[in-house]
Amino acid sequence: MKKYKAKILVVEDDPAILQGLSDVFVFNGYKVRGIDNGAKGCEEALAQNYDLLVLDVMLPEMDGFSICRRVRDAKPDQPIMMLTAKGAEDDVVNGFQAGADDYVSKPFSLRELMVRVEAILRRSGKRMPEQQLMLASVKFDPNTLMASCKEQQLEITRREMDIMLYLYRYRDRIITRAELLENVWGYLTPDIETRTVDIHIQKLRKKISELIGDIPMVVTVRGEGYRLENHE
Repeated sequence: MKKYKAKILVVEDDPAILQGLSDVFVFNGYKVRGIDNGAKGCEEALAQNYDLLVLDVMLPEMDGFSICRRVRDAKPDQPIMMLTAKGAEDDVVNGFQAGADDYVSKPFSLRELMVRVEAILRRSGKRMPEQQLMLASVKFDPNTLMASCKEQQLEITRREMDIMLYLYRYRDRIITRAELLENVWGYLTPDIETRTVDIHIQKLRKKISELIGDIPMVVTVRGEGYRLENHE
């Protein structure tokens, strides 16, 4: 059975940005429709069902705020992200007042963009389609929330699975506790004092050790954070 691919509508009149966003979303497993005109984008958003709308503020014929208000009135649960100019505080405020769920300031990093997109889809119940992970003979299945090795299976919590997926996605570097708090837990102030990350990592390690023994997988880097041991 084919996995569901979340559908994203991007309304952006800058050809380079529109193409770049479309390429990034497709690469990350989404279906994308791009429109460079505000009025046409609004018509498309109202006529079709999308899991996320990404709206630029300045658009020909109809601006992003107007689209956001129109869509929000017609579809109260529609997830919407606004693209704003860097430092344009008024645009951010106006976007939220119009009903946007989140915003990204241009120029933006692709990592920040994808984290925010995933967070919106997660809150709306439409998670990004994830592939199964195979690490050190352990299969992690995000769809069933199971970790298995040979004939043995263990249940993994959604938070534990999200930790594994995030560590795998950025497996080429060390991941700090603050980064996990911000991007997995969704904390707005990730520098708070909490041991929740350490506790979840301990539980995750215990489950992994039940499957494969003491083979290291999630490694602590003292004073820095965590990294995923390379077992590929």
